[in-house]
Amino acid sequence: MREVINISLPSPMAKTVKTAVKAGAYSSTSEFFRHLLREWQEGRLLTELNESRLEIASGKGKVLKSLKTLR
Repeated sequence: MREVINISLPSPMAKTVKTAVKAGAYSSTSEFFRHLLREWQEGRLLTELNESRLEIASGKGKVLKSLKTLR
């Protein structure tokens, strides 16, 4: 299921989006923002992963012996 979300952008940003779509980098404005959101989500996941690695390296992390330990 899809949901419509309307956003307001300053003119220079709107022009950037329109230019990228017109140049063929994205098939639509929606695709531009879906791509941007996916990259943002991947960045957050990578940040969380790196934080977890640092915790483990510093001895603060918890190493699970099995998935049952998660409960």
